Formats: sequence, C-alpha cells, structure tokens
Amino acid sequence: MRWIAAAAALALAAPGARAQSADSARAPVRIPRTVVDTARGTDTTQGPRPELRGPLAPGRAFALSFLMPGYSQSVLGRPKAAALFIGLEAMCLTMLRQARFDLHQARNAGRDSVVVSWWNPATGALGRTVQASPYDAGLVRSREAHVEDWIAVLVANHLFAGLDAYVAANLWDVPAELAVRAAPGGGTAIGVSLRVR
Repeated sequence: MRWIAAAAALALAAPGARAQSADSARAPVRIPRTVVDTARGTDTTQGPRPELRGPLAPGRAFALSFLMPGYSQSVLGRPKAAALFIGLEAMCLTMLRQARFDLHQARNAGRDSVVVSWWNPATGALGRTVQASPYDAGLVRSREAHVEDWIAVLVANHLFAGLDAYVAANLWDVPAELAVRAAPGGGTAIGVSLRVR
C-alpha cells in the first residue's frame, strides 16, 4: 500500500515539474557569426530577425543627419521629418545671408552721411544740408545680434536633426502609432498604440 501511495504522489507531482523556470546557469545559445543563407544569398549573422534592423546604425544616423539635416530621416522612411529639417535649414541659411547683408550695410553706411536737402528753406539759398547716418553703433550691434541668433538656430537645427535620427534609428523596430483626435468635450486627445509581439 505504501508503494502505491508513493507512486501516486510522484504521478501527481510530475505535472507541476513542467511549470518550473528554466535553469538560469545554463549557457545561452549563441548565434553563429558566419552563417550565410545559401538559398537567398543573404547574411543571417545579425540574429534571428535581421529584417528588424534599421538601415542605419544610431551613431551613423546621428552623424549623417547632424552634417546634413534630413538625410537620415529620409533613409529611415520619415519623409515629413526630413522635409521639416530641410525646410528649416533652407530658411535659416536664407535668413542668415540676409542678416549678414544687413550687418554689412549698417557697417558701411555708418561711416557715411546723408544729404537731406540741396536747398536751405530759411535763407532760400542753394546749399547742401547734411545729416549724420541713421546707422549708429546701436543698430550695428543689433544687426550683429541678428547674425548670431540665426547661427544659433542653424546649429540647433543640426543638433535636433541628429538627435531625431538617433532616436528614430534606435526605435526602428518598435511598431508604434500616434493618433491625435478631437475629444468629446472639445479638447484634443493624443493616443499611442503599441503592438507587442
């Protein structure tokens, strides 16, 4: 009777053994580094799902987009972000060129005088009336500040483009969707949906 009770206890305990956790001391399975799929002719050394790897590494995406804003975004399949950074770059370069022209004009005209009239209304005689240039030192300093501001915006555009590309390259395999909708109470609702595999 004891043998039957012991066998029954072992039989009832066996299903619970399947639910135990795996041995954490066991060495992990390593993926071979030189495996080539001969049927497709593609290298499968990037792990079990190489299709989830982005077209650019995060560091390379940052460097390329920092040097050429919008480039990495276009490679990563984000045309709206690329258009935004390229448009901002074009606007910054245009405004920087205009600010430098205005500064050059203020510096050159600051040394000149302006002829107000060739006739003196008090005496009625012909004579040149000269006025000092309106481009004083304060205006020159203001236009120098405009040039510095546009340079700062240009550098910020390069930095933000690089950081955006770095984040996009890191989140390449995250299937997320952002939705903006009108809320029933008249507000705006923002939602993010993630598909977990």
